Amino acid sequence: MCGRYVMAKTTADLVAEAEAEAGANLELRSSWNVAPTSNVPVVLERFVAGPQGSRRRVRQVHVARWGLVPGWAKDASAGVRAFNARSETVLEKPTFRDAVVSRRCAVPVQGYYEWKTGPGKTKRPYYVQRADGALTFFAGLYEWWRDPSKAPGEAGSWLLSTSILTTAAPDPVDIRTAGQPDVLAELGELHDRLPVPLNREDMAAWLDPAAPDAAALVRRVVTGAHGEAAHWTLSEVGSAVGNVRNDGPELLAAPAPEAAEPALF
Repeated sequence: MCGRYVMAKTTADLVAEAEAEAGANLELRSSWNVAPTSNVPVVLERFVAGPQGSRRRVRQVHVARWGLVPGWAKDASAGVRAFNARSETVLEKPTFRDAVVSRRCAVPVQGYYEWKTGPGKTKRPYYVQRADGALTFFAGLYEWWRDPSKAPGEAGSWLLSTSILTTAAPDPVDIRTAGQPDVLAELGELHDRLPVPLNREDMAAWLDPAAPDAAALVRRVVTGAHGEAAHWTLSEVGSAVGNVRNDGPELLAAPAPEAAEPALF
């Protein structure tokens, strides 16, 4: 799954790496501890009017709330638990099934946090990122929701929200038996779910608002997920990341060594 991540790139750097345009009034806040319900950047494509009635497809970066609110929801709280969408059920779940057909996006991250369960159900946080330091673009969905408490056209009357697609993590035994990259086995030991990363070709297909077969697209990006994840690296970080009020590059530092017990004489 993906429940916390890092996105601290400048607007200019993000727009350039996404090969996109900046959406209207785009303002991004750097954060090393992005949590659900935060405002986050998303990359999406849409058609805009061109000369003589033509249309052209443009890729843009917008800001959305992390936690998808379907158009039929009574209030925005419906998105609190919808920050991830399981690929196995995304085509059937009422919350996601409309968005996956024509409102697909990419969620850019520098890396994400995951907690590994250890002895006695202790949990140790790890930071997962591309080994080359480039952005990862997760397959996502987006929705527009109109706030019924606000008048049409009033500021804030429309909410853009998003969710990140997840799939099953690699099986560590299968990975090691097949001699595949160790990082895939480590990811399987870290958690049983994996946010779905996109390569450039799959990202272009996923973002296409006119793509006719959503089921085929889901299969395509899930099939490529483990190959993209093979470019990742894992590093243990300190427990401070568990508190969403903590935010800064220091969260990526290795945990402080445990103090040794005093010797007995």
